[in-house]
Amino acid sequence: MTVAAAQAPSGAAQRIVVIGAGVVGVCVALYLQRDGHAVTLVDRQGPGEGASFGNGAVIGEESVVPVAMPGILGKVPGMLLDPLGPLAIRWSYLPRLAPWLLRFVAASRPAEVERISIALKALMDGAFDAFKPLLELAGAEAMLKRGGWVGVYETEDHFAAAQPYLEVQRRRGVALDVLPPEELRQLEPALAPGFHRGVYYPKVGHTVNNFRLVQELAAAFTREGGTLCRQEVRGFDFAGGDGAAPSAVVTEAGPLPCDAVVLAAGAWSRGLARQLGENPPLDTERGYHMHLPNPGVAPRIPVYSTTYGFVSTPLEHGLRLAGTVELGGLEAAPNWKRAEVLLTHARRFFPGLDTRETEPWMGHRPSMPDSLPVISRGRRHRKAFFAFGHGHCGLMLSARSGKLIADLVAGRDPGMDLAPYRVDRF
Repeated sequence: MTVAAAQAPSGAAQRIVVIGAGVVGVCVALYLQRDGHAVTLVDRQGPGEGASFGNGAVIGEESVVPVAMPGILGKVPGMLLDPLGPLAIRWSYLPRLAPWLLRFVAASRPAEVERISIALKALMDGAFDAFKPLLELAGAEAMLKRGGWVGVYETEDHFAAAQPYLEVQRRRGVALDVLPPEELRQLEPALAPGFHRGVYYPKVGHTVNNFRLVQELAAAFTREGGTLCRQEVRGFDFAGGDGAAPSAVVTEAGPLPCDAVVLAAGAWSRGLARQLGENPPLDTERGYHMHLPNPGVAPRIPVYSTTYGFVSTPLEHGLRLAGTVELGGLEAAPNWKRAEVLLTHARRFFPGLDTRETEPWMGHRPSMPDSLPVISRGRRHRKAFFAFGHGHCGLMLSARSGKLIADLVAGRDPGMDLAPYRVDRF
């Protein structure tokens, strides 16, 4: 008997298809498997080969501030005019983005920021604990480190401008320490001198290899009897179903029969959600990274540039420079200058940084305009479940989302109000 079967509640087993093998989908599949369900995980790519391949590898309870803050409307012209800025919009995509952008700006109202930050905090609580049983099953406990991370400010004006952001974090009870220059250098000796201030978040952690983490979790899923299918999902078959769920997930290779389905396909979830009777305003933040396999410097902890919106994360296979936001949809070609500019900024941060070997990457973060993910049961089909739209917090909230979806499937009390994350909240 497998570990998952040993934990199964009597008579609860269902055939469940999870669409999407990124870190969220894999964690959903593992938690469902722990409840004794027969789970099939399907994706056109291998585990972790989408957005999960290139994230900043950071996991932390400090991410309680929405992307849209008061004053964001006045910054939109700059987003259109500066294609290399921390937050940029492609002119060609603006007509299609407009409905999402209007909701994004609406989410920046002070009352909305407070509501959203409370909802983000509720998800962040327990994010690390939710990983524990999955890492134990995979034998990958050493892949998460909890040494904190630090945000750095270059001038007093930058630090003053960040006060509304820091005040939201303080209201949510986030642990943080403001460091003067000398303490910042003691915390992270690899940093260049000259930074005005640092804010250290002691409860933040990171994984030493975000891609390998997903692969290790997926391997544990298959060892425990899960089925992994590398197929493109085309839609759903409702013939012969009871109306509560599709009778099968239809792929390029044929149907996958199911009693329930979980849609966790990241930025590609919207079209399939429509086939399940929902129309969430999902779009994508195109995220870039530059990976340095031999950087010549070794920061102790992740360092976040508050000015340029990227993080430098030490990994077991090099240094990852990741971050910034480009709103440009799923189809446009990458603007590799957005990855190259990360090198320009990072050279100022780390004296002696070796940039002779570089590996650029671009991926699609699935993003909702209110910075909250969708973690929800379907309205039209009660055995259709949704777990997507995590934005910058996919890795952080992957295990937490898996546990919450398993609770919804089982009809258990999740221990929190899931209304802010409903698929039909707009």
